Order: sequence, then C-alpha cells, then structure tokens
Amino acid sequence: MTRRQCKHCPWKVSSDPNEIPNGYCREKHAALSNTIARPGAVDIGGTLRLMACHESPVGREQPCVGWLANQLGPGNNLALRWAVSRGSVKADFELDGEQHARLEDTLP
Repeated sequence: MTRRQCKHCPWKVSSDPNEIPNGYCREKHAALSNTIARPGAVDIGGTLRLMACHESPVGREQPCVGWLANQLGPGNNLALRWAVSRGSVKADFELDGEQHARLEDTLP
C-alpha cells in the first residue's frame, strides 16, 4: 500500500512546522539531525535512526514520507537504502508538492 505524505509534513515547502498537530516541539525537531546521513559516511552496520511521521501512533511509528524521499534521494542515506533493499523499511510512498532539500530548511 502506497503511503501518501501527510498534510503538515515539515519536508513540504508549503508546510508551516508551527501548525503540526499533536504537540510539535522545535527542540525535538532540531534533534532529528541524528537521522540525517552524513555526506560520504558509510555506516551500514550501525543503528538506523528514522524520522517518524508525526501522524503515526506511538509504538507503531512509520517513517516520515518526506524524510524517506530526502534520505533515499539527495541525502543518500546508505543505511536506509540497505534497509529498504532488505525489506525492513518500506519505501512505497507518494510525495505531495515541492520538498525541502535539507533538514535545516524544515525548521521554523
């Protein structure tokens, strides 16, 4: 089943992170930098940190669609690519509009 990017996804250029429902927190958002691949890093054996969608329930978190698109594309997250190729992360998604190029651009 294809997951569609949610209405308030911070990766969408049209979204205002201050309007994200369910307790948006700037500090937690900024701390998500640990989910972004470092350029040139090959850390396939390490722990894969995912940015969860704010609409997914606690305990059953799903990766953020905008984050997936960024990290599978320009972010070149090799650990994520490996997880997708093994089937442990599903990458069947649909974006909704123009996307930010970097996590820093998603912050208010």
